[in-house]
Amino acid sequence: MIIDIGCYPTDQVDLAWWHDGEPYSGERLLETMDGPYYVNGKPRRIDKAVIQPPQGNTIYTWTDGEKSGRESIDAYMAYTLEMTRKYPDRFIGCFVYNPRCGVKNGVEAIERYVKEHGFRMVQMQANMHAYRPDRALDWVRPAFEKCAELGVPVKLHTGDGPYSIPTEWVPMIKEFPTVDFIMAHFGVQTGGVYCFEPFQWAMELPNVYCESGWCLQSRIVEFAKVLPKHKILFGTDTPPNEPGMWIRLLEVLCTNPPQGLNLDEATLEDYLGNNFARMIGLEPTPHPKTFEEAEKQLGRKAEAQPVIPLY
Repeated sequence: MIIDIGCYPTDQVDLAWWHDGEPYSGERLLETMDGPYYVNGKPRRIDKAVIQPPQGNTIYTWTDGEKSGRESIDAYMAYTLEMTRKYPDRFIGCFVYNPRCGVKNGVEAIERYVKEHGFRMVQMQANMHAYRPDRALDWVRPAFEKCAELGVPVKLHTGDGPYSIPTEWVPMIKEFPTVDFIMAHFGVQTGGVYCFEPFQWAMELPNVYCESGWCLQSRIVEFAKVLPKHKILFGTDTPPNEPGMWIRLLEVLCTNPPQGLNLDEATLEDYLGNNFARMIGLEPTPHPKTFEEAEKQLGRKAEAQPVIPLY
């Protein structure tokens, strides 16, 4: 099973990044997910995606001053909720916690979206929401207490200074050992390349995991040699990213050293989705063993593609 844990469908232009083109709707995302993508020569699709609003769209509702905190939250989460209801077999909801809409409002919303709407993860974006996670403890702690109570993982935006440097989250991570924390983007974003920090914290702390997208290919090989196999999760940040390049980032692990490490396909499938499936209580599925089996899972005919080995 392939699960992308970082997608941002929207019905409006991203208000922070102002990406070109039409809004990247849920339907456009589904077309992208359907591929096919060729993994070790077999046609695959992205079976499920964890979706949340573009982070820039989570700030305008409270900055315009026209809505209450709860109204702001429901406004920026509206399209995500609509898509999870419309395509429940493909989309998994992720709630974005913005403490500037009010901590009480945000914590209540975490419970509401998890219990009433079936959302399976919470995202924190300290840089976009402008708070220091190691200092704004009265904003962060109540949210993590609720996540611990509900048993949902937390995805942390990392890679941007001044407020999303991975290590800034560590005091709170240590305070909540029962919560699974996913360091999104492997510490790589516009602010810098902090990929060694998520790697080192994932090695040291049992509740820290690394999202593969944005990491450097050679570092992924280096890290995958020693990281526990359940610690790497597949995410692409789509849009603006195209998911196929990040699938390839993990597929290359199955090739020969030095570009790869002769990874077995079962472990690759864990990285691509089964690790996250287990984290949220979904049944993992085995990788297709033949082209025909993969084609059957894809639900349509696909052209055979040559496997290009790396030496």
